[in-house]
Amino acid sequence: MSLIHLVLFRFKAGPEVVQDVCKRMLDLKESCIHPQSGKPYIKSLTGGKDNSIEGKQDGIEYAFVVEFESTADRKYYVETDPIHQAFKKSIENVVEKVIVVDYTVGQFSKPE
Repeated sequence: MSLIHLVLFRFKAGPEVVQDVCKRMLDLKESCIHPQSGKPYIKSLTGGKDNSIEGKQDGIEYAFVVEFESTADRKYYVETDPIHQAFKKSIENVVEKVIVVDYTVGQFSKPE
């Protein structure tokens, strides 16, 4: 089953910087390379600017959904991948708030 990594941003930077960050976030799908296979390992990556009509965003402006094939791929991405690590460092001064939620598709109880 797929593992979903949901990333939510609130920016403190202007529109040009936000546009650049969003483009680079989406580019991670192709630029993050698995160390063993030498190929991109992110199954899918989509995102966009919030347009909810419910008013429950609590200041969150952008959402990205990153899909991994396995928890091992997610672990490598979050903890080790040099491209992802550089991306995170590059946005430290332009992002005001980040929320990350991960889940396994279809799993509604804690794994044993």
